Amino acid sequence: MSDTVFFDAMREGLWIAVMISAPMLIVALVAGVTIGLFQALTSVQEMTLTFVPKVGAMLVVFWVSMSFMSETLVDFFKSGIIPLIVGS
Repeated sequence: MSDTVFFDAMREGLWIAVMISAPMLIVALVAGVTIGLFQALTSVQEMTLTFVPKVGAMLVVFWVSMSFMSETLVDFFKSGIIPLIVGS
């Protein structure tokens, strides 16, 4: 395997990781900003108020986007990694 093929597979794998993690990270960002604004407006400084809704929102998004994540990983392995291992 040449260096070009290796680095191309690594680049594609990193891009797949970004695509898979993006929905959960975006929801965590939006929930964190929303809860932070709520805390700033109401002067409520409760630590569980930031943690519990954010984790709940991330779990819901994970459950909803699980099929997308699985299909993306399976396609990446079928079209990219397994042919490199087999050598074709």
